[in-house]
Amino acid sequence: MARKRSDTLRKRHRTLIARGHPPCAICHQPIDYTIPYPDPDSFVVDHKTPFAHGGKDTLDNKQPAHNRCNRVKSDRLEQPELRQHYTNRTW
Repeated sequence: MARKRSDTLRKRHRTLIARGHPPCAICHQPIDYTIPYPDPDSFVVDHKTPFAHGGKDTLDNKQPAHNRCNRVKSDRLEQPELRQHYTNRTW
């Protein structure tokens, strides 16, 4: 059964987490808070302990993340090892 989450609480938490524009908690790179969702570099809120592992929808269980980093992490407890892709190719 899906959990019912409050949109008001969600917006309040997003605002509090984004205050000061902290870097991504997963890859530790800066987040451009002006990029709109669903861009891979947009700001999203990540649950440190995912719901699938008993995590709560509380402020202390949330952290800032890039959309792409949050998707890679998925519902894992540990932080994923994010690969940096470098190329010398020019198009």
